[in-house]
Amino acid sequence: MRERNIETYLRDQVRKAGGAAMKWVSPGNSGVPDRIVFLPGGRVVFVELKAPGRKPTQLQKVQHERLRALGQLVAVIDSREKVDSLLEYHEEGLLEYAIQEGMFR
Repeated sequence: MRERNIETYLRDQVRKAGGAAMKWVSPGNSGVPDRIVFLPGGRVVFVELKAPGRKPTQLQKVQHERLRALGQLVAVIDSREKVDSLLEYHEEGLLEYAIQEGMFR
């Protein structure tokens, strides 16, 4: 499966859940996550999408850590199953815990 297929699935599933998954383009800031996901209840998650088994680049990791240092949630997703898990954790009120425990790195 390609990264863009997972990205489309994320966008569609987030929309079904009542949220929005906006594409993030930040000129002059290479390596920022692909999407900013706004979920019901005021939860915001920065999502890096990858093809199955692929890992973030070093530059992406630096950007992720910058966001985390600012108290933001950052998730790396490389499958439809992880999209589903992200939304399930959100519904259960455990999203922040799951991300902080490294379930989406």
